[in-house]
Amino acid sequence: MFKEHKRHFQTDLFTTEVAMNPKLQDKLNNSWASVYYEHVFCKIDESGFAPLYCKDNGRPNFPVNVLLSLEFIKHMKNYSDEELLEQYYFNYQISYAVGLRTLGELYLAPRTLYDFRRRIYDYLKDNPQNDIIFNQFQSLTGYFIEKANLDTSEQRMDSTGIMSNIRQAGRLSLAVDVLLQAVKMLPEKKLSDNLKRVLEPNFTNKVIYHTRSNDTQTKLKEIISLMTEALIIAGNCKLDKKQPFQITERFINEQTTDGKNKTKIIKNGDDISADSLQSAYDSDATYRKKGKKEWSGYVANLAETCSEENKAQLITDYSVEKNIVSDVEMAKQRIPKIKEKTNAKNIYLDGGYYDTDLKQSIERDGTKLHYTDMTGRKEDGSKIPISKFVFTEDLKSIKACPAGYKPNRVYYKEKGNIISAYFDKEKCKTCPFKEQCRVKIQKKESVLRISQKSVVISQTRMQIQNKEERAKKVSKRAGIEGTNSALKRKEGAGKLNVRGIVKTRIVFGYKVIARNINQFYAIIGEITKEPLVFKGQGGSLPNLVPQG
Repeated sequence: MFKEHKRHFQTDLFTTEVAMNPKLQDKLNNSWASVYYEHVFCKIDESGFAPLYCKDNGRPNFPVNVLLSLEFIKHMKNYSDEELLEQYYFNYQISYAVGLRTLGELYLAPRTLYDFRRRIYDYLKDNPQNDIIFNQFQSLTGYFIEKANLDTSEQRMDSTGIMSNIRQAGRLSLAVDVLLQAVKMLPEKKLSDNLKRVLEPNFTNKVIYHTRSNDTQTKLKEIISLMTEALIIAGNCKLDKKQPFQITERFINEQTTDGKNKTKIIKNGDDISADSLQSAYDSDATYRKKGKKEWSGYVANLAETCSEENKAQLITDYSVEKNIVSDVEMAKQRIPKIKEKTNAKNIYLDGGYYDTDLKQSIERDGTKLHYTDMTGRKEDGSKIPISKFVFTEDLKSIKACPAGYKPNRVYYKEKGNIISAYFDKEKCKTCPFKEQCRVKIQKKESVLRISQKSVVISQTRMQIQNKEERAKKVSKRAGIEGTNSALKRKEGAGKLNVRGIVKTRIVFGYKVIARNINQFYAIIGEITKEPLVFKGQGGSLPNLVPQG
């Protein structure tokens, strides 16, 4: 049964703190634990977790704000579960941070922590539209921004690849993993001699390491034949709905096509979809190649503040998707939400996010998108850039050509967003830019027909080519790459110890919240001018260095 934890507001007469030397009490009250308790623990909204528990039956739940805080602290300090529990039991700073004033007053069994994680996973799996971890992130971040008086008008965005707890496997290795998972689920007495050999200790080594590259196709056929046999047995035993057999069937369908006489033909690697199975243990992971880098897993998208007036920057938004989701798709989903929540006026992005429709729709409402580069085909260098023509603010009419001549008349066609401008033919004939101009001289008049989309692209490209402006944009956006790097290399977000997109979103969310807490504490330390000195695990927080 769900019950909010308010007990920490009532202080007992005799506590561990009361028995401390007054100097140690002062140190405690000026430490990270006191700041955490006041600005994080007391701001956690437990009500969002009520659906995880029964409304009116059973014993009251273990305090949600304590469990959630331990998850945050785990990622702030990079603890293992064993270290986290040990610190909770015996480290008074941890107890103080989570509202406990007597060391050891509230026992937490490991099973309680794992049960809390399972409840969150089960809930988010069934209710993906109500991400209670992301909601907590938004609530805390909003408070941090207000308390630290941060400027959110300028923000930057970047994406980065992350992996779940899987290995990068080739097709043959993946096939063996899938087959093994299926065969292990079958009753031993139902296995044929061929399938029994799959369970032999040296089967994997024989298939993967003793197969020449030009024999891979033959081995894949053999493995798929064994998979088909396993699926038949699973069907007879009514096990075919189990996940290992669903994955096996998916693997066969993605890796083969039907040949004559119900035979299976192995597909070429280029014919396999990017959303095909990448791991026998994580069916959500997908494949992506971005530039020269390729990986299997997920993609995380981050936005953070970047105003120079801020003493430190906070992440304002995050999302985790299958890595086949493009940067443009994520930007279309997230930027409107960022504008709504933080009133961002300038957002800095790299070229991978460029999309004309996105740029027009966002800038129509007063938010400016600044790109450091652009993808796509460049304009014909032999012609005058479209951006040299003078357009009206709504980009539906032309005021003048590059030579300064005004058109006789202009029409805008809503279907296709086409601008048609008609110029004086005689002026065009004597124009010094005649050979490079995009205007076409016809029998009666000269005409220019151009799409609004081409105008936006040309103007954006011209802004990017301005060295001074580009340097400013690159400088503004560069910091978020450092944030991504810190999350991946220092805080372990590059490869998470969980599998599946739901668990990946949960754990990545914890890491983002933990980083914001660290950054907020750096701001508070700068404001109060208190020394941020931490030694040893007992009272240390990583990466809590005041930033200017």
